[in-house]
Amino acid sequence: MAERKKKFIQKAVKKPGALHRQLGVPEDEKIPKSKLRAAAKKGNTTLAKRARLALTLEKLPHRGRKKS
Repeated sequence: MAERKKKFIQKAVKKPGALHRQLGVPEDEKIPKSKLRAAAKKGNTTLAKRARLALTLEKLPHRGRKKS
């Protein structure tokens, strides 16, 4: 069971880079939060769902990052 839960985030992102392409932001740059928030308000579209997921995943602790 623990093995299955370990990598659920990797399986949640089916098409890496799709949000960058949809927003027109190069993949080597960060997406501005203002663009993410605006895209998240677009209703029930795929773009809005990806933006909301990105905003949610941003809140999770990253490996190797210490909480201060």
